[in-house]
Amino acid sequence: MGTHVIEAGFPVNSDAEFEAVSDIASHTDATTCGLARVVDKDVAAALDAGVEMVHVFVSTSDVQIEDSMHATREQVKERAIDAVEQVKDAGVDCMFSPMDATRTDEAFLVEMVEAVTEAGTDWINVPDTCGVATPRRFYDLIDTVTGHTDARIDVHTHDDFGLATANALSGIEAGAEQAQVSVNGIGERAGNAAYEEFVMAVESVYQTDTGIDTTRITELSKLVEARSDMPVPANKPVVGDNAFSHESGIHAAGVIENSDTFEPGVMTPEMVGATRELVLGKHTGVNAVREHLVEAGYDPTESEVREVTRMVKDRGAEKERVTASTVREFARDVDIERVEDREEVSV
Repeated sequence: MGTHVIEAGFPVNSDAEFEAVSDIASHTDATTCGLARVVDKDVAAALDAGVEMVHVFVSTSDVQIEDSMHATREQVKERAIDAVEQVKDAGVDCMFSPMDATRTDEAFLVEMVEAVTEAGTDWINVPDTCGVATPRRFYDLIDTVTGHTDARIDVHTHDDFGLATANALSGIEAGAEQAQVSVNGIGERAGNAAYEEFVMAVESVYQTDTGIDTTRITELSKLVEARSDMPVPANKPVVGDNAFSHESGIHAAGVIENSDTFEPGVMTPEMVGATRELVLGKHTGVNAVREHLVEAGYDPTESEVREVTRMVKDRGAEKERVTASTVREFARDVDIERVEDREEVSV
């Protein structure tokens, strides 16, 4: 699809993960990245896996330094510099991440950024590890970081407050060149910025070419949904079953006339490999019912459409699913003439 970088895993974690990262690295044209703590064996495992980029990370917030790493700021900085130099000495790209950057003392964050920049890192990833940033605050943070490095900036956001994609986009507005995203937003806790949301926002709202083949986004989402066994909510932006579905009579009538009336306009279902659907239920109007009847091969009168619409609304109010077959059942009950029957009589 044209994805630029695939962070394939954490090679030191297990033999199985090492093998998986190695397989991905040898079977894709995308840049493959391996994750590593600022520990010699982690970096060595990532390099041995054959990746083209190593992403080294270390906690920089005081709460994580003291209560997770049981270390000091100075020790953290020394380990970060050593890890970056180890990666660069191997001749591959390096990305450095100050974990929990949005809860890190700003002066120390700047100190870390300047130190790893001097050590030669190619990228600095700024992570909102615990999902506490807001778009304005994250913009300011990225702006600060870019002022203290000539490395390229990447962002990594979490969705604890539903702001991951918005924060990632804000980071790009502030000067970041890349965002770490995951299909369907899967990730730790509430997940990460969603691949499909970020890509389509950049493509459609910002009108910028990402190089991604967006027509396969729905296909990709369904593949990840099946393999991860994590169901995609129906109201999930871009890839949810309801993303391009319309039930409200007012909405359906407008969409039948011109889809731009009640859809974003700059993003269509065809752009992501999806289809538009007129959903039937208690909010359905006559226009949607007429459309379904015509598609099913019927030639209803206005009174017949109104009668089937009443039946659809009643069935929907009982919280029962109304499908295309249900509409055909109602059409037979009302004795609506089919177009093919009329043509046979004419002959």
